[in-house]
Amino acid sequence: MGYEELKIEGRNAVLEALRSGKPIDKLYVLDGCQDGPIRTIVREAKKHDTILNFVDKERLDALSETKKHQGVIAMAAAYEYAEVEDILAAAEAKGEPPFIFLLDNIEDPHNLGAIIRTANLAGAHGVIIPKRRAVGLTATVAKTSAGAINYTPVAKVTNLTATIKELKERGIWFVCADMGGTEMYQLDLRGPIGLVIGNEGDGVSKLVRENCDFIASIPMKGDIDSLNASVAAGVLAYEIVRQRLS
Repeated sequence: MGYEELKIEGRNAVLEALRSGKPIDKLYVLDGCQDGPIRTIVREAKKHDTILNFVDKERLDALSETKKHQGVIAMAAAYEYAEVEDILAAAEAKGEPPFIFLLDNIEDPHNLGAIIRTANLAGAHGVIIPKRRAVGLTATVAKTSAGAINYTPVAKVTNLTATIKELKERGIWFVCADMGGTEMYQLDLRGPIGLVIGNEGDGVSKLVRENCDFIASIPMKGDIDSLNASVAAGVLAYEIVRQRLS
């Protein structure tokens, strides 16, 4: 598997990629361009819920490697996304209660890569990320994951809150990492569990937090008040591992 995020340029190539169902993270289209092929591409992209960015010619020229972009460049994910069902099936195949990471708008590819690596090492069955305002499976993510991306399924969902609600109905409990919650050592984190990690700056969004069953805080003794998102994920994941083993 290649580590590069694939840039697909030119009208035919982009349309072909969309129609073949290749996962496209973002599409850059020349702003104001109204001709038939571009309209077809935009229509196709909307069908697949692809994030559309209308940009000027300078931006496209800067992004372009072939210099023959014809007004359209697609960023394809370097890796295939899984479905949420694949993650649940992986847990079932191992005869284990599901253990899933859910990431609320992680924007730094190094953090995402590190979290996927941690998820793999902690024995989690998969990672769920939202489509918008979050980084996808780029080359940097793949590299930082140190190969874990090949083994740990990552699913992309339109609405994280809706996904949490659906998974709750299937018996999964949700714990989110946040300041001012219950100290993680006081919580019972065994059984089917979803670990929710928030954005690097803002933490877990209000709506997502309200839908979690527990708020877990990591006890901190230092002079600074927060941990990097991937470190927080690691600390909490291993408390879940410890409880599962005990």
